[in-house]
Amino acid sequence: MKAIQVFETGGPEKLVYSDKDIPQPAKGQALVKLAASGVNFIDVYHRTGLYPQPMPFTPGMEGAGIVEAIGEDVTDVQVGQRVAYAMTIGSYSEYAVVPSWQLVPVPDGVTLEDAAAIMLQGMTAHYLAHSTFKLEPGHSCVIHACGGGVGLLLTQIAKMRGAFVIGTTSAAPGTPKYELAIKAGVDIISSYEQFNVKGAHVVYDSVGASTFEASLNSLRARGMMVTYGNASGPVPDISPLKLSQKGSIFLTRPTLGHYAATRDEVTWRSGDLFNWLKSGQLWLHIEKTYPMSDAAQAHIDLESRRTSGKLLLKN
Repeated sequence: MKAIQVFETGGPEKLVYSDKDIPQPAKGQALVKLAASGVNFIDVYHRTGLYPQPMPFTPGMEGAGIVEAIGEDVTDVQVGQRVAYAMTIGSYSEYAVVPSWQLVPVPDGVTLEDAAAIMLQGMTAHYLAHSTFKLEPGHSCVIHACGGGVGLLLTQIAKMRGAFVIGTTSAAPGTPKYELAIKAGVDIISSYEQFNVKGAHVVYDSVGASTFEASLNSLRARGMMVTYGNASGPVPDISPLKLSQKGSIFLTRPTLGHYAATRDEVTWRSGDLFNWLKSGQLWLHIEKTYPMSDAAQAHIDLESRRTSGKLLLKN
């Protein structure tokens, strides 16, 4: 089979399109013939070595396709079933072996491309708004990178939950990325440079180093700072005393793996997302789809931070 492999960390050129043996499912696993794979910033962190992986490895943390074979003791899925998953590495490939408990059925009315596009970013937006800080009517939230993949989904979910959304973006007014953020429902939108907010209940920050200090300053007393990404680089070290000085604020660095740790959590979050897609309550923006062999270009485009919505790879 064809797959992307990383033999040493570095730039996008380290994504090598090559031949690889088709893996076989072990006990509790299923082999999925992938139709589409999502491209995410965590893939960049793996490629660069920020999040180390044993070499060589195939990147990619989400995908959707058809179950080709199942291992011993698998009862969650069946051969021939349409499924999607997130948080198992190896989706930049024609086939992937995935723990069966992570695989969720893709309902009729949802394409495999949309399923691949929604799993990681959608479940991230879901846990941020439902579990890390449970948004309720009357809450005000800051969503950095509101025109990005998670940002567009998180904005929509925050509005469903009755929150007031303050968004930031690098995009200029009138550009497609800016207009998508408006379409998602953001109430106030500003550039990162002009961001100056006080009294927010929560900040959802995927940008990292360049927005961290302003994010802390935007919170009300006992507000929560949620730093969940490093698009501009890792956030600086912080003394616990600073949290007290800022108003006894809370600081958390969540990751999807800890909020989709059981099958019940995975089916809850993905089930909500699929239902919202089918009902029209939630919409997806797939910016571009690349052939698997062009994974390096997809990473270049993602790291430029000029893209909006989702980037996909297809076999």
